[in-house]
Amino acid sequence: MKPILTRRQSLLLGASALSLFCCCPPGRAEPHHYDLKPRKLTDGVWVTRGSDEAINERNGGAIANVAILDSKEGAILIDTGPSRRFGEALMALAKELTGKPVVRVYLTHFHPDHMFGNQAFDPATLAATQGTIDGMKEYGNAFSDSMYRAAGDWMRGTELVLPKSVVNSEPEDFGGRRLRPIAMRGHTPSDLALFDEKTGILFAGDLVFLDRAPTTPHADIERWRISLANISAIPNAMIVPGHGPAESGSRGTTQTSQWLEAIASIIGDAFDRGLDISEAMALPLPDWTESIALARYEYERSVMHLYPQLEASRWPRIDER
Repeated sequence: MKPILTRRQSLLLGASALSLFCCCPPGRAEPHHYDLKPRKLTDGVWVTRGSDEAINERNGGAIANVAILDSKEGAILIDTGPSRRFGEALMALAKELTGKPVVRVYLTHFHPDHMFGNQAFDPATLAATQGTIDGMKEYGNAFSDSMYRAAGDWMRGTELVLPKSVVNSEPEDFGGRRLRPIAMRGHTPSDLALFDEKTGILFAGDLVFLDRAPTTPHADIERWRISLANISAIPNAMIVPGHGPAESGSRGTTQTSQWLEAIASIIGDAFDRGLDISEAMALPLPDWTESIALARYEYERSVMHLYPQLEASRWPRIDER
């Protein structure tokens, strides 16, 4: 039977999940225009790199990578960014790069830095797993509130828009650009990776982070590590992570798995030793994490995310005594 959370545990878990996007103090706002700078990975494939920061009023929430692919039928996007304004800038960029309208938009998961740009696109072009759509329904309004607090006026006019198409395991072919969806879980209960059969590029979403500490508000650490092992077994020419640089090789999957193993061990040991949350947050991290952006910041938030899970799974249920 699934453990029953106490009211305190439920409130803490909800608060820590929302804190993913509104813990950082707001910075001074820049002019409200997203200057998207696409990097060409190969012919017909571009990525706009997200900032290696937490969401704030300087970056307008643009911290996630977004991909643009060209096809004979039109532009294909992977994720839409954090706001209506970002989505509009992304649509304009996609049309500029490809000379065609947007025909498909895939969402890799339900976190707000990846899906609040939906509003700029025809909902009929938006596609996601059913789990992602369910997550958007469950958390969308709360995410909207936290994004407005964290990113400020960048979010003006942004509303939640749900996809009309449900992604299954069947590949989609857009006039020679064949994309294979790969449903996984771990970062959230429903994550989507996409494999471009034309180029061999694997778009991993937030299952893979590189040189930026992973976020864990909805994470199942063990399931995530299994998904990373599965990703590693897929032959590819390059991996595009949800956050961090796109590159060939296994550095992204290895580093993400190593991070998850490290924080699970440190936090689990702290819990077993009876340390409170503030004591667990103060524990040292391995030396290798010094080169990882936001390592201390995300570790402390992971303590907030994972402690309630440990309480729910390891503490005895008072209703079974």
